[in-house]
Amino acid sequence: MSLDLTFLGTGSAYPSPARGASALVLRREGQCWLFDCGEGTQTQLMRSHLRAARITKIFITHLHGDHFFGLPGLLCTLSLQSNPDPNKPPVDIYGPLGLRSFLWRSLELSHSQLLFPYAVHELVPTRDQCPAEEFKDFSGLDRDEATHQGPPGRVLHLDPGEDSYLLVEDEQLVVRAFRLFHRIPSFGFVLEEKPRPGRLNVQKLKDLG
Repeated sequence: MSLDLTFLGTGSAYPSPARGASALVLRREGQCWLFDCGEGTQTQLMRSHLRAARITKIFITHLHGDHFFGLPGLLCTLSLQSNPDPNKPPVDIYGPLGLRSFLWRSLELSHSQLLFPYAVHELVPTRDQCPAEEFKDFSGLDRDEATHQGPPGRVLHLDPGEDSYLLVEDEQLVVRAFRLFHRIPSFGFVLEEKPRPGRLNVQKLKDLG
């Protein structure tokens, strides 16, 4: 399995002419997975060797603006560069509870209609991930409206046995989110490659004793 990392932005708080806000791309098997999408991510993608159209999954660590304010604009640009395809799989977006409402409202208020499907999978944080006075419960946010009109997706709860959230699993790897402590609930992501059985020439081993 081939993995390649490209840092698109390493700045915090706001982008600068020379450095974008937080964004990182993992290339895997012809796909691009984007981790965080701060302002300036689109511009940084254009300057890179990467193709934005290959983004199939997006992971947002937390809901501070410098980590996800670039997301609605990026989705709109991807839509402008694509053709309608009813058979195209959705772009999967993973992030803290509240992300679905933010995206849905942003696209709805700006009259933006995406030409591709997307799904938002929200991670339900625990109260010990940030100072008590900073914790906000978004579990009821736009519940009635978003259920019927917002994008599809799962609501993911902490697996106490694993102390993590299972996001993706295929024949090659597992992707999990784990809790981080910050001023607001935050998550880290772990990509774990599954064991690959080796290939042994049994007859050769016997011949060699």
